[in-house]
Amino acid sequence: MTRTRVFIEALELEASIGVLDHEAVARQPLIVDVTLELEGDPWKTGRLETTVDYRDIVMRAEDIIGRGHIQLVEDFAEDLAAACLELPHVGEVTVRAVKPDAVAAARAAGVEITRSRDPGGVRWRPAAGAPSAGD
Repeated sequence: MTRTRVFIEALELEASIGVLDHEAVARQPLIVDVTLELEGDPWKTGRLETTVDYRDIVMRAEDIIGRGHIQLVEDFAEDLAAACLELPHVGEVTVRAVKPDAVAAARAAGVEITRSRDPGGVRWRPAAGAPSAGD
């Protein structure tokens, strides 16, 4: 079986994220890796509209951050995974979200999750006024 993965590595975002008091009032860096496993070979058409556009992944991450304060990095990762699974041809997604300033004695701390498509329905909706895929 052939597998095709589309990924974004080390996407640098600024987010209001965390449960500590100071995290609720100041944005902090959030470094995100996203890997999408595609079903089939949608890219073989040679046309961007038949495969995954990196900009759609970034737009979804920025939309989630733009909604307001996020309590846990796990919440962000779950929301981004659900959003990416709504893209056509995506069967599985891995999201790694890292807070580089979270633990003083460590290079970084964060979470990594892998989720598969749930045929039960849509879970993600863009915020009001956000562009939809293909805009």
